[in-house]
Amino acid sequence: METTPKRTTGWVVMETLRGYGVDTVFGIPGTHNLELYRPLGALGIRPVTTRHEQGAGYGSDGWSLQTGLPGVVITTSGPGLLNALSAAGTAYCESRPMIIVSPGPALGAEFADVGTLHETKDQLGAASAIVEWGRRVTSAEQAVAAVHDAFELFATTRPRPVYLEIPLDVLERETELPATATAPRPLPDPARPAAGDVASAAALLARAERPAILAGGGSRGAAAQLRALAERIAAPVVTTLNAKGVLDEHHPLAAGSNLRLAAGRRIAQEADVLLVVGSKVGEAELWVPRLEAGGTVIRVDLLESQIDKNQRADLGIVGDAATALTAILEALPETEADAGRGDRAADRVRESLEAARAESSELSAPNAALAERIAAALPQHAIVATDSSQIAYWGLLNALRVSQPNSTPYMATYATLGYGLPAALGSRIAAPHRPAFVVTGDGALMFSMNEFITVVEQGEDVTVIVVDNGGYAEIKQNEADAGIAPVGVDLAQPDWVAVTDAFGGRGRRAGGPRELAQAVEAAVREGGLQLIHIDQAAFDLSEEAAS
Repeated sequence: METTPKRTTGWVVMETLRGYGVDTVFGIPGTHNLELYRPLGALGIRPVTTRHEQGAGYGSDGWSLQTGLPGVVITTSGPGLLNALSAAGTAYCESRPMIIVSPGPALGAEFADVGTLHETKDQLGAASAIVEWGRRVTSAEQAVAAVHDAFELFATTRPRPVYLEIPLDVLERETELPATATAPRPLPDPARPAAGDVASAAALLARAERPAILAGGGSRGAAAQLRALAERIAAPVVTTLNAKGVLDEHHPLAAGSNLRLAAGRRIAQEADVLLVVGSKVGEAELWVPRLEAGGTVIRVDLLESQIDKNQRADLGIVGDAATALTAILEALPETEADAGRGDRAADRVRESLEAARAESSELSAPNAALAERIAAALPQHAIVATDSSQIAYWGLLNALRVSQPNSTPYMATYATLGYGLPAALGSRIAAPHRPAFVVTGDGALMFSMNEFITVVEQGEDVTVIVVDNGGYAEIKQNEADAGIAPVGVDLAQPDWVAVTDAFGGRGRRAGGPRELAQAVEAAVREGGLQLIHIDQAAFDLSEEAAS
């Protein structure tokens, strides 16, 4: 059967998205959103049908991280939209672009409370409370204008999710809107910083004896400029988890994404001039209430409201990170390089990394040791998505070194469970030339294991490494610390290998480093859905097991 072309409001909305480069959407077809699915084949847009709308949101986020485009989520009204809102909350907290499109009650049927299908008291209000903005449109013209406005938002200010609600009768209505109306609009140039602020920043950095750079998620589009500046002024670079890899972590000036460790924070705290690029310097990234930098602080951010947030700034530069760093580089005085300065900075980085490794081991020796084994087994240039699991934040995100940003899809602030698997799938779809992995805990994986079948159905290669510690180990420790006997945290486990096989993938068990390395190699070679189960209590970390 062939789809009947019908130029409805749904059609022109998807046509507009396609014009901006969106070629993949995530969601679940439903009774009320069919007109958003009608044009996909004709427009060359790939639909990824997840088994839960939360997975659609996280899948779109992984896709977005690799493409630089907003993730697009199509939901049906009511429960479909509400299921996706946790993903919207993630995108909001982590400052990532996302467009959620959903049908809504027909015009005049708002708040009717008459028992229509999927009737929800106020789904626009529910979504608007979480996203950057939510709009209920009344015409095809307004719907298309909202898409254009979303792309302007993403290009000019802090990227965050938006919600577009199209009343069902409007969605299904045919329109004579011309193709010129759906064509992408020229986007404004990035915000340029004030010349005087740039000059002041350049002067401060040029005079600094121990400069350092703290790079946040807002720096991910400025990797080349950040590296050039760090090398020019011999500044160690410590990053947030959202900026992990913005400077190749094998670079001698890369102090890693170790702000959660005292050793990593000291790089920033002890600098005589600290340049903070695109970070709110929040507690979730620091694991302490405030950074308390001791030197002169320069902050670069798209929003003036961020300049003094969580860390006072002596000098604020409002503007796009790539533009601002380029301007600072150009304003730096031409001076003869101090050959020893770079060596001294590299020495500080080595000392910091060694101290961070020791600190990580002291905080959680089992997770730190296992994470190093996992990191050693993973192929170079892999995308490694994670969840808010102990194996991630206690170990892997410290042990794993990556060479480019967005290699470790994660959500440090929202700290959800169930993110890793769909995010890895979305990443793999967007970057099929890179191996895609998920490293997660058993408790987190139970939130999204339904997406195993989505990986199989989509014909993608994703390997899941599940570290089984018997349930919610961190919460169990929290209960013990609070004087509460374990309650609700020791979880029954499925046979993970058998489950994976039942979904059409291939499951394996790894009892030590050598088996793990062999399992990873086989998984990459065979492709498809792969799972490697690690019983953390039984995993043999000894050198003999690795030989």
